[in-house]
Amino acid sequence: MSLQNFERVNLLSEHGETEQDELDTDMEKMEKEPEAKVEEEVPWYRTLTPYKLYVLLILLVTYLLNQLDRYMLAISSKAMAQEIHFGDKACMKNTSAQDSDFNGLKCETFSSADSCRNATSNLTHATGLCYYDYNGQGLEYQIVAGPAFTVIYTFGGIFISYAAEKYNRKAMLAACLMFWSVMTLLTGFVKEYWQLVILRFGLGFGESGCGPFAVSILTDYFTPETRGFALGIYNWGIYFGYSMSYAFGNFISLANINGQGWRWTFILSGIPGLAVGLLMLVSLKEPERNQNQLELSGTACQRLGRTLKNFCSPSLLLICLAGSIRNASGYVFAYNTQLYFTQIGQTPEQIGKYLSWIPLVGGSFSVLLGGFISDRLVRRLGLYSRILVIGVSLLIAAPFAAGTLYFDPPGAYFFQIPTYIFGEMWVGITLAVVVELVPSEIKTTAVAAYLFIISNIGGNANLLVPPLAQHFESQNYSKSDSLRYTLFCMYAGPFVFCIPVYFVSMFVLKRDYRRAKRPQYIKMDDK
Repeated sequence: MSLQNFERVNLLSEHGETEQDELDTDMEKMEKEPEAKVEEEVPWYRTLTPYKLYVLLILLVTYLLNQLDRYMLAISSKAMAQEIHFGDKACMKNTSAQDSDFNGLKCETFSSADSCRNATSNLTHATGLCYYDYNGQGLEYQIVAGPAFTVIYTFGGIFISYAAEKYNRKAMLAACLMFWSVMTLLTGFVKEYWQLVILRFGLGFGESGCGPFAVSILTDYFTPETRGFALGIYNWGIYFGYSMSYAFGNFISLANINGQGWRWTFILSGIPGLAVGLLMLVSLKEPERNQNQLELSGTACQRLGRTLKNFCSPSLLLICLAGSIRNASGYVFAYNTQLYFTQIGQTPEQIGKYLSWIPLVGGSFSVLLGGFISDRLVRRLGLYSRILVIGVSLLIAAPFAAGTLYFDPPGAYFFQIPTYIFGEMWVGITLAVVVELVPSEIKTTAVAAYLFIISNIGGNANLLVPPLAQHFESQNYSKSDSLRYTLFCMYAGPFVFCIPVYFVSMFVLKRDYRRAKRPQYIKMDDK
């Protein structure tokens, strides 16, 4: 801290609220003047140098692999469950049979193994029209999809982020990437359910470093005027990786390499991360931090205290609550999409044909557009505009999310396009708001804390799917309709539920932003 700022803070402590107001006014002027100067001298697009774009590309690929490896389980769960035996069993349609062979027969209506077999015993189809086996659903599946991954992912992110405040973030991100890639590769060799649980723990630990490290690096490489754009591009990785998981999980499984089906989807997904991690170590430079050594001082407990103090601000608490609600929707649908479309009669080829590109196109366009719009508006309307963009976009997306579940394919697939375009803008914009609401010296820890909160709440929402689906089944709904209505509640509903929470945060946003940017009093030695 400069002597001038030190004196200003001391004067503040001596003279009270009047000087506080004057200080805040001066700070606003100081903030606006340099920004105006930058606008006149350097247009925002000229700050995007080729090397910065290369860094953004490497981090985009890293996030792509993060999402690909995470969601491969959701696509392969049925084949995995039938081979290593976990989760629920059900009577299912034999997809090798022609639709005309069924003559109105619905396999899902049979609740036991005997009724499933007896219903088809007199039919002439060689392999039977229905079969009773593990369906890839149930509590054991939701455990490996949710808590087994999420708990270590969230707690690991908090502890890993402390190291990022002082040590080389590039090296630690590369190490995390290579570690979770090894976990993914080893998943292709599991023989027992407990092995899958352990590897999901390992995957969660490795992936926990991706968000805090990558976002911290990006915020140091990019200016506030281009930060929303950069975070939007970075968040393309969600949709690239998620779409690729449908391509890998469905088409590579169908290729049945060496007769090992789903196992090669994990092996081929894990290998690229090892190469990208090495490339990151060799070619990326650790950016200069936007803080000084004095701000980095303090133990991990002290930095945790500063982070918690900032997260106790009303605006951040409300944003975390809203993000948790919306994130629950995303997690629930991501881990149940393949299962839902399979239950309503879609084949792996049909699911892969659409979902290998729809999330990519819709989601990528969404985060880029959202980041661009919010960056432009924030310069005119202030930080409020980011929240406004989130609320309006989610309101537009909600009917399309419901349409995905109401209509039959292929219409259901196409309703996902506007759902992604409008419904995913919140991802990058919310991260930008979180970074702007905390002091620069704890932004990495703040990102980790934000991800910790929304992932623990949202990521464990999958545990509510089995009991809610069983409730609908007890009301004499079929398994497919029970899952459909469960997803109405837990996928489409949260699009609307989180909007009021976001809008309430706007009432305290400006005050908390000014507090975060205020010079801090730092006790000096008497020497």
